Amino acid sequence: MSSKVRKNIFNALFLAALLAVTVWAIFKDQDLGIILDTLAGIPPVFLVIGLVLVLLYVCSESVIIKYLLSTVQIRVPLLNCIRYSFVGFFYSCITPSATGGQPMQIYYMKKQNIDIPTATIILMLVTIEYKFVLVFVGLAVVLFGQGLVQSLTAEVQFFLYLGIALNVFCVSFMSLLVFLPGTAKFLITKGFGLLKKLHLMKEKNHRTERLENSMDIYREASVFLKNNKLAIFNTTVISFIQRFFLFFITYVVYRSFGLHAESAVTITVLQSIISISVDMLPLPGGMGISEGLYLRIFAPIFGGMTAATASLLVSRGFSYYVLIIVSGIVSFITHLTVKDKGKIQKEKGKR
Repeated sequence: MSSKVRKNIFNALFLAALLAVTVWAIFKDQDLGIILDTLAGIPPVFLVIGLVLVLLYVCSESVIIKYLLSTVQIRVPLLNCIRYSFVGFFYSCITPSATGGQPMQIYYMKKQNIDIPTATIILMLVTIEYKFVLVFVGLAVVLFGQGLVQSLTAEVQFFLYLGIALNVFCVSFMSLLVFLPGTAKFLITKGFGLLKKLHLMKEKNHRTERLENSMDIYREASVFLKNNKLAIFNTTVISFIQRFFLFFITYVVYRSFGLHAESAVTITVLQSIISISVDMLPLPGGMGISEGLYLRIFAPIFGGMTAATASLLVSRGFSYYVLIIVSGIVSFITHLTVKDKGKIQKEKGKR
């Protein structure tokens, strides 16, 4: 059994165990009958809207990928970009800290003759924009929404500030790599050399060479940014819209329960707080923490823990579990149908 297969099996078992613990924690003190009756009363139109928002969320990234590829004269059908997005979301959802998404996207992009350096740069920019949106929203909430923040429990506030800090660090580090690649390369290689001298890290598998090659990717990304500022601005705007497609699902669920006391802005911002809080945590999809924060935040708004739990099943169901199922199906179909164009061309050349 290869190490990759073992890793996938471990991730699947870890995800299943985490799901089991999460389900137990949510329902251990709840009346399942009342929750099911509440869910049965939701008008189907709201469920359709929720599904549409999830699909728009994924397809928005596809538009960003297609847009950025077009700036380097690579013409890719939107359908292919949609496949890349679903593959990325599936593997991000099932791996800790969403680390598995981009490698799989690059794998399928390479199969369709998009070279690895270009694919890496494009997806790295998508990640920076994605994280930047969370940082921007998080800082805006802290600076201009202190009344709302102070209404949250101390535990929720802790995860909010932790999430903002981790995302600020991530965006700052990636920005350093992109905007000051020479300085970043110097600092990282010197740091790596120091770790080797202290015997905290060993030189193996050409680590130094691979590190320097990765730095070259960031230098190329820096050039890309300088030459395509308008494209970066436009795709960042799309990233904002994309994120709010997902945040808005909770407001749709709120209205589906016949509630209207809170505004769409308040509900959407509260949902964004959850996303910011868990985004950088080393858990697949922030599972467990997301559900816990949701119940702490929305129990008063939905009028009790039972109603909040029912709303959680719908909101989190669309934003995570439905996304896993749909993206998993698309990923499986992609695996079966996407052919390696490079191999096909080589085989034709031999004939």
